[in-house]
Amino acid sequence: MFTPFTIKGCSLELLKPGERGIVAFCKIPNENCRQELIAMGISVGTSITVKEKFPTFQIEVNNIIFPIDKEISRVIYVRILDI
Repeated sequence: MFTPFTIKGCSLELLKPGERGIVAFCKIPNENCRQELIAMGISVGTSITVKEKFPTFQIEVNNIIFPIDKEISRVIYVRILDI
């Protein structure tokens, strides 16, 4: 009756610690957000790993761990990589 499916993409906010994704696109709401993403080296095609979600949302980009706001995690959309 139901067909199984898998999710291949989502916002970074929905990934669990340890999950990885490749940035597919970013819905950048303002210039400050854009500058923050550039400073962290985040652009389309960048590999991101979620390291921690609580108490601080932390991601790893190019072997560097960055704390980010929940708002930033909501604007980054990734293609989920199978581990």
